[in-house]
Amino acid sequence: MAEKKVKTQGKQLKVTLVKSTIGCLEKQKRTVEALGLKKIRSCKVHNDTPAIRGMIFVVKHLVTVEEL
Repeated sequence: MAEKKVKTQGKQLKVTLVKSTIGCLEKQKRTVEALGLKKIRSCKVHNDTPAIRGMIFVVKHLVTVEEL
């Protein structure tokens, strides 16, 4: 018999870029890009994982985070 996989709805984080990356370190620019943020006031929703939390920590001075 085939098992049914049940998706559990975990927490999600809405990340918004509020400051420019001009003058930032290259690591921070790449982290913002990896989060899917391109322009100021662009938003992206991510699952709440330790990897995403770590990325947000690196650029915490450039973004705002809301829990959904």
